[in-house]
Amino acid sequence: HVQLVESGGGSVQAGGSLRLSCEVIGLVDSPRCMGWFRQAPGKEREGVASIYTGDGSTYYADSVTGRFTISKDNTKNNLHLQLNSLKPEDTAMYYCAADLRFCRDIRSPTYWGQGTQVTVS
Repeated sequence: HVQLVESGGGSVQAGGSLRLSCEVIGLVDSPRCMGWFRQAPGKEREGVASIYTGDGSTYYADSVTGRFTISKDNTKNNLHLQLNSLKPEDTAMYYCAADLRFCRDIRSPTYWGQGTQVTVS
């Protein structure tokens, strides 16, 4: 049984930072691609960032490029997302995801976490 457990969400003022983490439980092999998604109220879920676990290549949505950084622990299947220079429009539920079918396009994951809320005021 695969579980993705997010942590690190919270409330911050505009310009602040947060670090999200995701613990992956139950996967024997490291997923080829992992990522973060978000969903704001009334909007569709969107891909935020992804990373190839093999060579570490990363991809970002235009709206977060230069502000967010995705990373992965090499010894564990743990994923992180550093959020800097946060804006009110970054307010959303953030979801960890694993085994993305389309890594460069940040979409179609197989596994989802339950989400962690980020609120920027």
